[in-house]
Amino acid sequence: MNLAEKVADLPLSPGVYLMKDSLGHIIYVGKAKQLKKRVQSYFHKAKGHSPKVKQLVRNIRDLDYRLTDTEFEAFMLECELIKEIKPMYNKKMKNPLAYSYIAIRTDTAYRQLAVTYDPAEYGDSPYFGPYTSRSTVERALQGIKESQKILCSTPHSKNAFCLNHSLGLCIGMCGGGEAPERYGEIMHRVEGLLNGNDHRILDELQRRMNLAAENFEFETAAKYRDYYTAVRALLQKEKVIGFTGQNKNIVVLESVNEQALKLILIQGSEILFRSRLEGTLSGTQLHAVIQSAITDCFGKPSSGKPIEISRHKLDEAQIIYSYLKSRSGSYALIPGEWLEAGNETVLTEAVGELIRSYSAGSAL
Repeated sequence: MNLAEKVADLPLSPGVYLMKDSLGHIIYVGKAKQLKKRVQSYFHKAKGHSPKVKQLVRNIRDLDYRLTDTEFEAFMLECELIKEIKPMYNKKMKNPLAYSYIAIRTDTAYRQLAVTYDPAEYGDSPYFGPYTSRSTVERALQGIKESQKILCSTPHSKNAFCLNHSLGLCIGMCGGGEAPERYGEIMHRVEGLLNGNDHRILDELQRRMNLAAENFEFETAAKYRDYYTAVRALLQKEKVIGFTGQNKNIVVLESVNEQALKLILIQGSEILFRSRLEGTLSGTQLHAVIQSAITDCFGKPSSGKPIEISRHKLDEAQIIYSYLKSRSGSYALIPGEWLEAGNETVLTEAVGELIRSYSAGSAL
């Protein structure tokens, strides 16, 4: 069967596709909700493809695929295979230095915001990230600095005001006086923003955007909209990292079709267990299967230490976090203490509530 025939013969099912070159090497791994439509898109309307995709297509000579029951599983399998195989074009299409960090430098005369690829570049300074888009990070920091008037153009100076001070973009910490104390308060607010517990700067960006729009200053409104969106993106990523770093026990029920559902158990960003359950199970049987799986998988002792967030972990975490927030399925978080002896009733009630939530969602 040639490549065109294989593409035409693909199912309209969730899964992962593996593109191969003339030597049979896997050069790209991708996921799809509907395999046939996604793979066909590479060979149709090629004018709209990026140069990297066009180069990939020119080298495709064969393909394989792996079916999954759900789109969520396809996303997770794609991550797993990319980590295992390291296909050439997955690396080409994703900058290996794509993950950036924000540092609040403490090795300077006064604390300064910096963007770095290395979370150890500035020693013991506080770091935030990793973030997948450096341009988003830089746009967010520009908005923070501009709105808080800490966009100093000569940050190493202590005795003379910089040019941005005359433009109203710097409070004047470069010139000494009382400004450093005020600057310290602003940096404390910035750190609170990046930690996710102080949204005053975000609120101010939104206020400036709305005020500019009301005054028909549309370019200024668009600028602050972009700053606001970039900062929101950073805070969302911090939520993902925090959620994953806590190494939570997560139980997911997802519909496969009208006759079956999928049970998935996740710890942190790692899938520990998955099973397709047929709809012929009674309510009591379904409850027993789920509770038994939870006890077997999550009942094992763990180190309790936060997991290290690597690039692949971040990709997996983003998939899990986005899925859980999308309400595509039903899920429950299972604290470790619920698995201890004497807490069987609490776990039983939690499983029952999960099943009821899933049944209500399936009936919609």
